[in-house]
Amino acid sequence: MNKGRPWSFQVDTERFRYAGYREDDFLPAGPEQLAAVIQAAEPARAGRIAGRLLRSRQALSGLIILGLLLLFAVVGPMAIPYGYDQQIRGGNHLRPLEYTAAEEQLLAAGDPVCPHWLGCDGLGRDYLVRLMYGARISLLVGLSAALVALAVGAAMGALAGWLGGRADLILMRVAEVFSAVPDVLVVLLLQVSLEEPLRQLLGRGGSFVALGPGLISMFMAFALLYWVGMARVVRGQVLRLKGQDFVLAARALGGGSGRIIRRHLLPHCAGEIIAVTCLQIPGAIFLESFLSFLGLGVAAPLASLGSLAADGLGGVYSYPDRLVWPALLLTLMILAFNLLGDGLRDALDPRTEQEARP
Repeated sequence: MNKGRPWSFQVDTERFRYAGYREDDFLPAGPEQLAAVIQAAEPARAGRIAGRLLRSRQALSGLIILGLLLLFAVVGPMAIPYGYDQQIRGGNHLRPLEYTAAEEQLLAAGDPVCPHWLGCDGLGRDYLVRLMYGARISLLVGLSAALVALAVGAAMGALAGWLGGRADLILMRVAEVFSAVPDVLVVLLLQVSLEEPLRQLLGRGGSFVALGPGLISMFMAFALLYWVGMARVVRGQVLRLKGQDFVLAARALGGGSGRIIRRHLLPHCAGEIIAVTCLQIPGAIFLESFLSFLGLGVAAPLASLGSLAADGLGGVYSYPDRLVWPALLLTLMILAFNLLGDGLRDALDPRTEQEARP
């Protein structure tokens, strides 16, 4: 036994002797043998997972709906010549597929005019374009919250599960404190306390000017609160995996804690991480829409699905379609991510894989 190795082969052979192994089965164990152990402990599951995912009606339905929504929100505004804040003269409360007087003159002269497929709002802005930008904002908020939760939660959960002991106790108590705080309350407190500094900062220009203090406060709240669920899931998986043979072999090769977490533990948690991420996105989208509906989200003239629904509620008796469209898009968006998350969870569940084997 080389004293320079970080892992004792003697202890491990004592543990495996009851299973019928001998010390000759473990010694000598050079880098080639240990690499073989690591490769044997990491079976190729990608093909089976892809097959189960393609056979899942839930996952396919979620992917199709999500793909259509992405085309609508990202590619759609490129095909329409109007801007989300462009006011068309004479287009106030224009009905779907109607034209203004100036546009009718252009049509009579033979000039091409892009129709207003869903009409215009009370300020003469094309409603379809505003719907597209509203869907884009909602998707941006949901994906940003998921990425923040993924980065912070995976790091915190992996550290808690790997270190264990007092560090695990402290990190999990901190997570419980953050989980007890209502996210709406945090957004409101951040918006009230940081509204003036953010306005001064945004007043100097930059790419975040159009977002406004409300949406930036929402992103900060996501960074503070949305990592808790991800951290718990990753911690549980790391506690389960850190005693496996491939982790012990990686330690025997001299791998440090950071390398083992990055190269071995987190990749094995990828299935659970992806499923939890897809299930966290609808909550963030719904929170942003709810706050924008109350007037605490995006700043005018930028629109989100929540603010569009609030505007449509004011004229629901005269223009009910302006409430139906944002509500329908929001429903489809949340449904797509829920279906995709459920399908990924079933495809990546080890119990499903065992039941599928003959």
